[in-house]
Amino acid sequence: ETRAIAEPSIAVLLPCYNEAIAIGSTVEAFRHALPTARIYVYDNNSSDDTAEVARRAGAIVGRERAQGKGAVVRRMFADIDADVYVLCDGDDTYDANAATQLVERLLADRLDMITGVRKETDVAAYRPGHRFGNRLLTGLVRWVFNAHVADMLSGYRVLSRRFVKSFPTQTTGFGLETEMTVHGLQLLMPTDEIVTAYKERPPNSMSK
Repeated sequence: ETRAIAEPSIAVLLPCYNEAIAIGSTVEAFRHALPTARIYVYDNNSSDDTAEVARRAGAIVGRERAQGKGAVVRRMFADIDADVYVLCDGDDTYDANAATQLVERLLADRLDMITGVRKETDVAAYRPGHRFGNRLLTGLVRWVFNAHVADMLSGYRVLSRRFVKSFPTQTTGFGLETEMTVHGLQLLMPTDEIVTAYKERPPNSMSK
């Protein structure tokens, strides 16, 4: 008797603060890209209709009162069970369609993290100061760990259950994306990077 192998469960994690303008289209894009995934939006004390818009778009909505992306993501990691986690910002700047390729690569190569390296599709997508800071931080981590890292601050990550459940619950004070990259390097986890499109925020949507 042959047993059917269960499809890996996929959870899309979208931490949000005041993303009512962008979150609906972000949820819909991930629903289209990953039809079997459960999509979670955790609202971080938004003063707009982020939670309601996300709910209407079909997301499972949660809340984290401790302010800051690191706090929200750690809460999501603790609350949500899945085999594969797709972590992304809810601002409709990342390419949801790339998620299929990222998830397939993670599973096929048994990786613990894939980072979506941002390739700008318009010139306004990346602020110059942010670009400089990213280059500086990325170069520092490369030097310390002697590792190839192309985009330290990308918010687009596909993660294994092992990565998520071993991620420290306490913040070190560095940004979440830096902590995730360093966590993978410290534990010698198999990771990879794939170039993905990155575009400007929707009109009237504010960067945090």
